[in-house]
Amino acid sequence: MAIDLRQLRALVAVVEEGSFTDAAIALGTSQASVSRAVAALESALGTRVLRRTSRQVTTTAAGLRVLEHARQALGAVAALERVAGRAEGEVRVGYAWSALGEHTAPVQRRWAEAHPGRELVFLGTNSPTAGLAEGLVDVAVLRRPLTDARFAVEPVGSEDRYAVLPRTDPLARRRAVALADFAGRTLAVDPRTGTTGEHLWPAEGGPRTYREVHGVEDLLTSVVAGQAVGMTSAATTHQHRHPGVVYRRVRDAPPVPVSLAWWREDPPADVAVVVATVRDAYGYREVPAAS
Repeated sequence: MAIDLRQLRALVAVVEEGSFTDAAIALGTSQASVSRAVAALESALGTRVLRRTSRQVTTTAAGLRVLEHARQALGAVAALERVAGRAEGEVRVGYAWSALGEHTAPVQRRWAEAHPGRELVFLGTNSPTAGLAEGLVDVAVLRRPLTDARFAVEPVGSEDRYAVLPRTDPLARRRAVALADFAGRTLAVDPRTGTTGEHLWPAEGGPRTYREVHGVEDLLTSVVAGQAVGMTSAATTHQHRHPGVVYRRVRDAPPVPVSLAWWREDPPADVAVVVATVRDAYGYREVPAAS
């Protein structure tokens, strides 16, 4: 069975554009070429993937399953192409939550002044390694421990923790809150990339229940709807202002450590300069090792 990317692109284009004619326009080829590619794919698979009538084109049951895998395969190839063809004139920095918060723009400006023609680009990716393991970025901003030996990790700073509250919540009238104020509440947590969890409270006296969310937008939506309250790092308060949400510092919560990570065996050029620039923005100073 021989399947090539041209066939997969033809299938996806026909489904997304709604017809062979529009698919050909989107792909910059002829309708006959698209038809041949889809026919070759069906021949290779031994099953029909599209149902054609005089008025419309729809996917068969098998076609729906094939379409899902085709999109995944094309997405993986696109990621590989981005890695291989990435311009030497930029350093990509991944993040899962809020980049570097208030330090994002100053770091970019300082980098641009010192490295004209070589951009520092921030890319949001909701994965545990902020796109590093996926090959999408050169350096990742992390706020959770990373113990994978494939990656080098350097601390660069820390951020206070803030409660995320509906504007109408009684706690929103305070200037700051405490961990005890979360007792009996439903707390939104992101187990994949978030920094909040049961470890912040003793065995008793913590939130009543936990509501799983995925990323900052999901968190804010849950809070505004009154389904949960949240906790996040200071970076979120600068990057994600919302009319229905207020942020209040949690005065007795431990700070969130911020680190940069990269592939140990393939460090990006100027990574030491990136680390130094971010550390300077945070005012981070390394503690000398005990002799």
